Amino acid sequence: MAGQSIDHAFTATQALGAASDPTYAGAPSFMRRRFTKDPAGSDVTVWGIPFDASVSNRPGTRFGPQALRRASMIFDNDPQYPFHADLFEALSVVDYGDCLLDYRLPETAHETMRVEAAGLLARTGFLLTLGGDHSITYPLLQAHAERHGPLALVHFDAHQDTWPLATAPDGRTRVDHGSFVTAAVRDGLIDPATSIQVGIRTHAPETCGIEILHGNEVEDLTSAEIAQRIFSRTDGANCYLSFDIDCLDVAFAPGTGTPVAGGPSSAKMLAVLHHLKTLPIVGADVVEVSPPYDHSDITAIAGSTVAMYVLGILAERKATRARS
Repeated sequence: MAGQSIDHAFTATQALGAASDPTYAGAPSFMRRRFTKDPAGSDVTVWGIPFDASVSNRPGTRFGPQALRRASMIFDNDPQYPFHADLFEALSVVDYGDCLLDYRLPETAHETMRVEAAGLLARTGFLLTLGGDHSITYPLLQAHAERHGPLALVHFDAHQDTWPLATAPDGRTRVDHGSFVTAAVRDGLIDPATSIQVGIRTHAPETCGIEILHGNEVEDLTSAEIAQRIFSRTDGANCYLSFDIDCLDVAFAPGTGTPVAGGPSSAKMLAVLHHLKTLPIVGADVVEVSPPYDHSDITAIAGSTVAMYVLGILAERKATRARS
């Protein structure tokens, strides 16, 4: 144990460098990154949005950020596969903690998320969000589009999330986890002509002009071919990557609110992500992890690995720029 420390999330003095906590102990920040409410100058800020008031089936995703952080502890102090490196040797990553939401006033939640996300984007290079149900992507897209303009949405999911928007009795538009894409298109946050959905295994009334790679197509294509379809569709545009864990088959992600059989394996979708190393991603989220329905952290491990791959892509991107 000589030279090792514990609770790196609190004791770290900088945002770079691996931790040495025992895998089974210590403060569970995401991949042991330093907790801070001042992310100024960081390359990446990880934060959680513990929200599940917009689900149409099984709740529980308010516990998603906790579960994803806990599952990420297994990555501690190792070179990360398949990146062959300590991701934090040069990539400065902090954990901001969670977004504070008033559970008595769920109708105020999305605006709270948007405002806080916009504030974080003004102080950090990249925002990686741990959800939460998929409705949280709508205020995240609002904040990112304000900074970058209309985005290409790269959307991994079993569902299109393009159901019609509903109107509440007071006249306000209701956006839930099955309609956030409809709202994003309506508001010009994403460009349908450069957006793509991967793994879809349900039908919705509208496509909103977004390209769809259905589950049966994903089954027939290689990971490299899927990645090429994403590159072709996005065509160099700034991308926002949203990964709903129910994109994966229920065998690999049982802990989710609206599971759909017939999906791809975690290995295949992780391979797709690894092929996206040069995709111009400007923001990302991992959503719909619902621990009450999980078994042995299967879903949380898959979700935290997706988030780790996003960090790996960003670390490789920074290393490439430093060499050029």
